[in-house]
Parts: sequence; structure tokens; C-alpha cells
Amino acid sequence: MTLQRTTGAARSARSARTLLQAGSVALPVLALAHGAPTVAAFGPLRNRFMPRLSGQGRPDHVALTFDDGPDHLSTPHFLRLLEARGLRATFFLLGSMAVRSPWLVREMAAAGHEVALHGWAHRPLLLRGPRSTYEDLARARDTVGGLTGTAPRLFRPPYGVLTSGTQLACHRLGLTPVLWTAWGEDWRRRATPESVHDTVMADLRGGGTVLLHDSDCTSAVGSWRNTLLALPRILDACQGRGWQVGPLREHGTRGPAGREG
Repeated sequence: MTLQRTTGAARSARSARTLLQAGSVALPVLALAHGAPTVAAFGPLRNRFMPRLSGQGRPDHVALTFDDGPDHLSTPHFLRLLEARGLRATFFLLGSMAVRSPWLVREMAAAGHEVALHGWAHRPLLLRGPRSTYEDLARARDTVGGLTGTAPRLFRPPYGVLTSGTQLACHRLGLTPVLWTAWGEDWRRRATPESVHDTVMADLRGGGTVLLHDSDCTSAVGSWRNTLLALPRILDACQGRGWQVGPLREHGTRGPAGREG
């Protein structure tokens, strides 16, 4: 009887070790699979090998996009500037901001701007599981779509970080992820109107997508003012190079072989 108990205990111990060993292999593999799409956050690699995700379009056009709004203190200034220029842009909205200024979301849509999603809360999706990611995106989509009457079709993940769970959620919700080819680093405390302009134009080419911010809700306080002051110079530079400026819906997209899609 003692021998049987000893043998059974040994088998249980071996089984436990086997499960632990399997877990030690499975967990890193699952983590790698979850975070594998984050490679897209590396701009040069993304721009070269993932043109559609980067937002590369027809060479005579530049897509102008803004993140983190709507903000009742700052966004109206951008809307007025764009209206004066006769231009439209794509605004990637946070659901948590949209519910604070629903009238502003409707005003954007009524003015002809493209309304897209930036999620509900500005949190790295790498720290979220598939279910939490889906719930975040679905909540934002339903909120913004309810305000505009049209379900958004584009999504930009916070910090530009994608996960396998994000891709699955986008597929289920009918969303297309879009990142950028040039940004202004306008969220930084040390940013100036000159630095925002220079940083954008250093990387911008025809067919590119520009990322700026119309809100400082996740940036240095007051940083949106640098963006607002830099924007006319950026638009003038695009015009001087013969590039039209508009929202992503007018941009066209390039597939892996450079084909329009």
C-alpha cells in the first residue's frame, strides 16, 4: 500500500513537472503571438513593407490626420483653420473624449471631416487581452457611430501599437487599422511650432499620412498650440510641392506591391 502511494506520488510529480515545462514554453509563445504585430510600430520597417498599414496613398496626395480629440478647448481652433483653408481631415477620436463633447463630434461630421476611432481609453493595447481590446473598440465604435449616424471604418491604436487581439477585434468590428508615415512629435513638452513643422517635413513624401494631435489630453499641457501654429506652414509646404491635402478616404491606399487598392 505504501509502495502504491509512493508510485502514485511520483507519477503526480512527473505530471506536474511536465505541465510546468509545457507552460514555460506555451506562455512565451502566446506572449510572442500576442505582441508580434507590434513590429509595425517601427516606422521605417512599416513604411517599407506595410504601405497599406502606414497609410501610403496616391503620390499627389497627403492625408492629414489628428489624434486624441475631440477637445472642446482646442479642436474648434483646428476646425476653423481647416474651414478657412477649404480642407478636410481625418480625426481619430477617443470615445472617452467624444462623450464629453458630443456636439463637437457632430460638428466634425457635418463639416465633412472623416471621423475615425482611436479607441475608448488611451491605453497601450499590448497590456490588454483580446476580450478587453474588443470591448474597448466596440464601445468607442458604438458611441461615435451613434453620434454621427455612420459607423467609423478606420482605427488607429494608441501609441501605434497593434496586437493579435487588436487585429481580431478590428476584423470583427469592420475596422481597418491605419498608422502614419510622418508625425510632428507635437506631444512633447519641448516641441515648438518650428520643430513640429520640421519633423513632419523631414519624413513626409507624396502619398504620405501625417499624424498630429488636436488635443493635449495625453500630451504636454498646451502642446496643441504648437501644432496649431505649425499647421499653416505644413499646409503651405504641401501646396508648394504640388500635393493635395485631405482625409484618408480620399487618399487611396497602396498594397504590398505598390498597387492602388
